[in-house]
Amino acid sequence: MPDKNYKVYPYRWIVLGVFMLINLAIQMLWICFAPITGPAARFYSVSDLQIGFLAMAFMIVYIPLSIPVSWIVDTIGYRKSVSIGAVMMGVFALLRGVFATNYTLVVIATMGLAVSQPFMMNSISTVAAKWFPIKERATASGLVIVASFLGIAVGEVVSPLLFIRYGIATMLLIYGVVAAATVLVFVIFTREAPPTPPCPPGGETRALMLDGLKRMLKMKDIWILMGLFLVGMGVFNGISIWIESIVRPKGFTISQAGNLGGALLLGGIVGAAIIPILSDRLRKRKIFLMVGVAMGIPGLLGVIFAGSYWTIIGSMFILGFFLMSLAPVGYQYAAEIMYPAPEGTSNGLLNLAGQASVVFIYGMELFKGKDGSFTPSLLILVGLLALCVILITRLKESALIQT
Repeated sequence: MPDKNYKVYPYRWIVLGVFMLINLAIQMLWICFAPITGPAARFYSVSDLQIGFLAMAFMIVYIPLSIPVSWIVDTIGYRKSVSIGAVMMGVFALLRGVFATNYTLVVIATMGLAVSQPFMMNSISTVAAKWFPIKERATASGLVIVASFLGIAVGEVVSPLLFIRYGIATMLLIYGVVAAATVLVFVIFTREAPPTPPCPPGGETRALMLDGLKRMLKMKDIWILMGLFLVGMGVFNGISIWIESIVRPKGFTISQAGNLGGALLLGGIVGAAIIPILSDRLRKRKIFLMVGVAMGIPGLLGVIFAGSYWTIIGSMFILGFFLMSLAPVGYQYAAEIMYPAPEGTSNGLLNLAGQASVVFIYGMELFKGKDGSFTPSLLILVGLLALCVILITRLKESALIQT
């Protein structure tokens, strides 16, 4: 029988809730230009690609910062490190709203927001490990992903409405005020760790960050998982960023483009609320990764070939439900197979692979068809998802979740 001589604290849900709130905010700020790409390009007198850069900047900046930020999280602690990122987010979100009419200043403020993002993204597994028992950790990570998806959904759906009613300048100022409010709530209510660890004695001991990183990079399974995050985030980020441009040739409006992006996120939210719980209860990780990626393929094919608005909405929902909800399972699987490496390190390594998907996003715009269609790029992503299914068969099930 495993040792159950430990205590979990109800305040863990408060800590998780305020952490979810700032993750919602940063994702809202990331995606808010995507559903209004065309109108925003005309407003700033720039190209669609330059508007897309406002989202791609988050991924570009993340790549060199991921490992250093993971070291900061593991060294000075969750509360201090995430508070640094959260305060940066609030400041630069307000600045982007104040200087919203100047594209150059908007880019500078966006770069500041991009620097803040890794502090939130690389702490997901850390929060789960510090406050939750292992049987709840994928669930806790899943709820953070739900909040992130909800933030993206807000940006996708609300941005066209705010743009039509108030214009870009007021839209960005509203987002800035909302983001600053979430930072205030986070700083007030978050805590570093409970009085005692939520695991058996000795279970909280972790390796040094650099030692853990060296061990990870020697593992076949982590390279497969990084490949899965690279492709999965390439699909998600590519569709999210270019959603308005993808559906523009089909005659859809910016409001409809926002709704389609919202359907993708709604599927991810529902899936992230269900699949990690099932994974925790059944004590399985690998099978959920495999089935999710496999079932995402028909969803993506529907996005490519469906002609009607409602059929594409259904395809978006399916793609989000099966593919995008796997992130929390992947985070927790990595933390388990890499034990005793710090959670911030494993979290950061997977996010590093996911943010490297910026190369796919740039390529999707670069290799558009002559008619402006993204079909060739999306078909390549279908092939890569099929390859991921094959690679997942080579993963070993997590031994830690089965103890």
